[in-house]
Amino acid sequence: MPLSDTAIRNAKPGDKAKKMFDGGGLYLEISPKGGKWWRLKYRFDGKEKRLSLGVYPDVSLKDARERRDDARKLLANEIDPSENRKAKKAAKVERAANSFEVVAREWFAKHEPNWSANHANRIIRRLERDIFPWIGGKAIADITAPQLLDAVRRIEQRGALETAHRALGNCGQVFRYAVATGRAERDPTGDLKGALPPVKGTHFASVTEPKQVAGVLRALDSYEGTLPVRCALRLAPLVFVRPGELRHAQWEDIDLDNAEWRYMVTKTDTQHIVPLSRQAVEILEELKPLTGNGRYVFPSARNPKGDKPMSDNAILAAMRRMGIEKDEMSGHGFRAMARTILDEVLGFRPDYIEHQLAHAVRDPNGRAYNRTAHLPERRKMMQQWADYLDKLKAGAEIVLINQSA
Repeated sequence: MPLSDTAIRNAKPGDKAKKMFDGGGLYLEISPKGGKWWRLKYRFDGKEKRLSLGVYPDVSLKDARERRDDARKLLANEIDPSENRKAKKAAKVERAANSFEVVAREWFAKHEPNWSANHANRIIRRLERDIFPWIGGKAIADITAPQLLDAVRRIEQRGALETAHRALGNCGQVFRYAVATGRAERDPTGDLKGALPPVKGTHFASVTEPKQVAGVLRALDSYEGTLPVRCALRLAPLVFVRPGELRHAQWEDIDLDNAEWRYMVTKTDTQHIVPLSRQAVEILEELKPLTGNGRYVFPSARNPKGDKPMSDNAILAAMRRMGIEKDEMSGHGFRAMARTILDEVLGFRPDYIEHQLAHAVRDPNGRAYNRTAHLPERRKMMQQWADYLDKLKAGAEIVLINQSA
């Protein structure tokens, strides 16, 4: 007789496991402790086998019969239900192990040691907030360009277009990592070129006319705050690195004897060499007795041990206190200043300048130059740049850029 819910609820355990049959191989097994398991008895390739179909009452009599019928359909097609279940479980585990979020976090862990803390935090927060909720659980090999576009358009729709572009770029890095490690066949971000509106270009404030530069340099030299901030202000125009790279400069990366500073550029994940002019070395030698026992060249004022860098606002705040307004010069502005004057006034080759700015520069064959490219020429350029800035501060005759052509 087929089972009924009433018969199942009223069934009592015995001294040994007992079975209550329903039909078609389905039965309920009741353990001596009262547990009730649905089982399916069937034959495959001449062998008797059993398949678990769940626990009563979580799996009702109706559900158990549906699961039995599904298994018998597989048998009718010469598929072993037990092996089919194992295959599905293995596929599910594989999909979970190769989900976008798992691969992205693996990629992030690989690169995080080479990034500044702020840069790393921005990337992981961007992924966690804007990408993982929508495609994080999907197998990375199965994600399509439209699915990815839907995720980044959510960012665009809240008015954060630049963040949307950055998120799409990060996703492209994750997909390329997945391709390299055998978890995906291609990077779908290439299909989305032009799908997002372009970001309107914004430029960091900078003065580029030599006469204006002279005034800024004199103001920086007159700063009367703490020695680390004073040295950072004086060094910034000499090395014209990104503000975050200056703040995170570490003593172990600086070789004063050879007048070199070597570090990893977080934006391109490549090593960069900054030849240090005589003036730059003098500034660092002045500062070393104070901060040289710590990790960072310019440590946080709130961290006497020197194991935390200066805040990102320290240099900007000092410039504002000296009357240098944000629309006149920013931390990034020293880079634009150097690029313009080195090219248009001092006449250095643009590729030397781009190398020193740590921009991606390629040779005629499309290959990226290595970090030592044109190093002797860049050493000369950096010293001439420092000497030129000294002359500006001293009031030397100034050639205006628009008159130098």
